[in-house]
Amino acid sequence: MVLLVDVGNTNIVLGVRKNNQYIACWRLSTDDKKTSDEYSIQVMDLFHQSDLNPKDVKGIIISSVVPNIMYSLEHMLKKCFNVSPIIVGPGIKTGVNIKYDNPKEVGADRIVNAVAVHEIYKRSAIIIDFGTATTFCALTKEGNYLGGNICPGIKISSDALFTRAAKLPRVELEITKTLICKNTINSMQAGIIYGYVGQVEYIVNRMKKEMISLGEKEPFVIATGGLAKLIANETDAIDKVDGQLTLEGLSILYEKNKE
Repeated sequence: MVLLVDVGNTNIVLGVRKNNQYIACWRLSTDDKKTSDEYSIQVMDLFHQSDLNPKDVKGIIISSVVPNIMYSLEHMLKKCFNVSPIIVGPGIKTGVNIKYDNPKEVGADRIVNAVAVHEIYKRSAIIIDFGTATTFCALTKEGNYLGGNICPGIKISSDALFTRAAKLPRVELEITKTLICKNTINSMQAGIIYGYVGQVEYIVNRMKKEMISLGEKEPFVIATGGLAKLIANETDAIDKVDGQLTLEGLSILYEKNKE
């Protein structure tokens, strides 16, 4: 078995892969104040609940955008599984050519997604990851990572309204039937979600034009992340939602670097 660990600002996603199939997938809250012992209890409990033997884990790979949590996580993984994890970062084999001004600045999650798209879809693409931040990445068919842009995530935008406007409540992110709403909660929901749909459509359209001007065919638009389906259901700008994209990228990277 291989343990895949994707550390985001909000959640840690853990996937267990065996014989090219996912046999378990869990989410934990990201908390850099937790000790390695606290994470050990959580992870071991998840393994036991799923009737999995931690001793069967022969390899681990981690992608993280939260540096402060890495010491505790690495210590926990070595303690629980007696395996030294592969860390996605500079020096790792990816098969993707990073065209950033400083390749070390590219988030590990963006690299992992680009690797997955290059290996699985084998075409020029725009990759949208709806996480704490929403990232848009441009990838050529040959595997050149051109760069992209980063926007505040949907939940960050929603929380900002609640935090900074005294009379506005915290709302659930739900689709409204109309944009002309007759109460405050629906008005906020419509503004947040449809405003974000408009943002996605505009950015995708501009990125497509820039990529085509560089000689690429019209890129395929792939979305991942917790809120990808919510936005994709309201726009034709997204061609496919792939909820396992990051885990697939981690699995591919593990195979490239396990020796």
